[in-house]
Amino acid sequence: MTQTETAAFFDTYSAQFDAIYGNRNSLVNTVVNRLFRKSMKVRYLKSLQGCQPVKGRTVLDVGCGPGHYAVSLAKQEARAVVGLDFAERMIQLGRQHAEFAGVREKCEFIQADFLEHSFQERFDYCILMGFMDYISQPQKVIQKVHALTKERAFFSFPMGGTFLAWQRQLRYRKRCPLFLYRSEDIRTLFAESGFPRFDIEPIHRDFFVTAYAKENGTV
Repeated sequence: MTQTETAAFFDTYSAQFDAIYGNRNSLVNTVVNRLFRKSMKVRYLKSLQGCQPVKGRTVLDVGCGPGHYAVSLAKQEARAVVGLDFAERMIQLGRQHAEFAGVREKCEFIQADFLEHSFQERFDYCILMGFMDYISQPQKVIQKVHALTKERAFFSFPMGGTFLAWQRQLRYRKRCPLFLYRSEDIRTLFAESGFPRFDIEPIHRDFFVTAYAKENGTV
């Protein structure tokens, strides 16, 4: 399958994905979130925490989905947040959420391929949550993120070799490409990334990675 097929899947899945963050709560959705999507909440909270201090800073959210990270950071007084996604409907949702939250002037949402898009600036923080799951060239992505990051970058990688990973592979088999990782895979990728330091933390079904653009960088 191609990235075009992945974008098409997320266009059709956008409303359901948006509901994960509480915009269309139901009993079924709440139960599913508790059982299978715990890491989505954890990585959201860890990313926002990792971007502190955010006041007056700039943030790039790659694979921004419906814009919840971008809107939250803009509300915390980030100077500017750029959200990028290759699914048109996700970008539309992001703009709607920013408008509703009153932070539209701080948020820019771009429909584009990350590897092909030309950025005109670097960012204090870069976020890639739920993005590496669908990327066939992870090394190129990580190296480009390094070139764009002034302070810290945050990644999630879906964990392979678990029951949840097996269950997810079955669900995504006919939807779009899905790439799973073990900790040693991630260490190999970041060893050649350009980032002088990185931390890997298992969180439920994912690995949460904090990559530092500076040797003495701290959270």
